[in-house]
Amino acid sequence: MTIPPNQPPSPPYQPPSPPYGGVPPQPPYGGGAQPSQPLNPADEKLWATLIHVGGIFFSFIPALVGYLVLKDRGPFVRAHAATALNFQLTMLIAQIVAGVLWIVVIGWFLTPAISIVTLIFSIIAAVKANKGEWYTYPLAIKFVS
Repeated sequence: MTIPPNQPPSPPYQPPSPPYGGVPPQPPYGGGAQPSQPLNPADEKLWATLIHVGGIFFSFIPALVGYLVLKDRGPFVRAHAATALNFQLTMLIAQIVAGVLWIVVIGWFLTPAISIVTLIFSIIAAVKANKGEWYTYPLAIKFVS
């Protein structure tokens, strides 16, 4: 196909305009991440309480998930998630040691004692978090801060 000599060449290719009022779609992962919004104090208290109560039933998993997901959402929930994670990991290590000590009968007494300590301190921490008070478990190795 030839262009007649007195006609200007066609303009370069222009991509079509984006749909939805000219706002280009954001990529689904990476690149388009928005900074997380801080939680209000009531939500921070709720999440901190749920992290402590979840530790009673699911060991360190709620504290780990809460720490990873909510650590940038507020100082109160971060502190409670970190202290709960430290305590639950300490109690997990204690349960493993007690399991090994079942061989020499001491583990028979340690296992229920560790479970009772976990239950009592987790309830105390949940009540403190629900009141909006800061709390640190007395029997915890500091793994995360």
